[in-house]
Amino acid sequence: MTKFVKKSDISSNWFEIDAKNAVVGRLATVISKIIRGKNKNTYSPHVDHGDFVVVKNVEQIKFTGKKFQNKKYYRHTGHPGGIKETTPEKLSIKKPSESLKLAVKRMLPGGPLGKKQLTKLKIYTGENHPHSVQKPITIDISKLNNKNLVRN
Repeated sequence: MTKFVKKSDISSNWFEIDAKNAVVGRLATVISKIIRGKNKNTYSPHVDHGDFVVVKNVEQIKFTGKKFQNKKYYRHTGHPGGIKETTPEKLSIKKPSESLKLAVKRMLPGGPLGKKQLTKLKIYTGENHPHSVQKPITIDISKLNNKNLVRN
């Protein structure tokens, strides 16, 4: 018989990640697994029992190869002929956290559950953030990056 976890039994932890010199895709996979709750043994794909993730120093994030200049993000205004495109280089000037947020968002399920899980991601530029009261557990992701691949 399969046992399901009740909402009252779910407890969320807080994790802190320093994104300094981190590769976007590798960082996004770690974050999405934590947000979805895949790091817990009670994981179930239809239940939101993931943890909160605080990412700091997001302005110092890296892309491998020439993706910083050549990768394209598309959006549509909703009007005919209203497709817009931008690169991570242009996006980092206006919104430095947006490229990481888009990478994580695309690794989460679509629909209401994915939107709710994305609210557990807190991204900040610089060292300081207002979530130190929650005493987040620090995760060292520097071992995920291959120094030979990172260019920026």
